[in-house]
Amino acid sequence: MNVPEIEAGQVPEDVFLLDVREPEEWRAGHAPTAVHIPLGMLQQRVDELPAGVPVYVVCKVGGRSANAAAWLNHIGREAVNVGGGMMSWAAAGRPMVADHEGKPFVA
Repeated sequence: MNVPEIEAGQVPEDVFLLDVREPEEWRAGHAPTAVHIPLGMLQQRVDELPAGVPVYVVCKVGGRSANAAAWLNHIGREAVNVGGGMMSWAAAGRPMVADHEGKPFVA
């Protein structure tokens, strides 16, 4: 599969960021502006994504998000995979929050 990809440290701050991880992964730490739709629910909830703008897709390490981005591109949306996922996001020092604590996530 040929999916556009960007490194986590290079993701612009003002993009639509879609997190496709499972709820427990999301609660443990996510990007503050991300929208959470687990991969298994993406097909049913795709209409919640904005049309006409690129969707940057992230998961834990990049595999699920690559699949999600490939599917989104296949159905005519513009999607970009965030390479390395939230592991790379944290390593790049990008902001994260944890829902269960309401405090910044510390990698």
